[in-house]
Amino acid sequence: MTTGTFIVLVLVAVVALYAVAIYNGLVALKHNLAKAWSNIDVLLKQRHDELPKLVEVCKQYMAFEKETLEKVIAARSAVSVAREAGDVAKVGAAESLLRQGLGGLFAVAESYPDLKANENFQQLRQRISALENAIADRREFYNESVNANNVRIEQFPDVLIARRFGFAAAPLLEFSADEKRDVDLKALFS
Repeated sequence: MTTGTFIVLVLVAVVALYAVAIYNGLVALKHNLAKAWSNIDVLLKQRHDELPKLVEVCKQYMAFEKETLEKVIAARSAVSVAREAGDVAKVGAAESLLRQGLGGLFAVAESYPDLKANENFQQLRQRISALENAIADRREFYNESVNANNVRIEQFPDVLIARRFGFAAAPLLEFSADEKRDVDLKALFS
């Protein structure tokens, strides 16, 4: 074997190893992204399971606040449908509605001293609030994973491997304009 052939073989081997390293990095990003979404999915499912209990406790006290309870139930259903479909954009929109409904429910609950004092209500409210905080943390991690994935599949030379093997950009979990707007505290307590 001549020196020229040997150099060419070494270069081909180096390029092949580099391509494998890029591919493996893209696979790791793809699976991190799936894990990040799965973490959100688990928390959404837990909250989905807790909300009927909260609504049931509230129904016992809030006979005249059906509209508020119905908004929470409808939003819960929308989140569930979007979550099961894996539609990130629809989950973000449905999440906004659910957060607004829960905010309204907790604000209305202030008018019911017996409900506020109910131990079950307090436990469920704390549990759902903790889930909301955990979901917010996981959203941030998910969006960071999406960003890392999307940047990497557009960078050269990674873009060559990404296109060849069908790695795709993922959507960010975004929020509606209503959810980004400042909360009108006066309206909540009037």
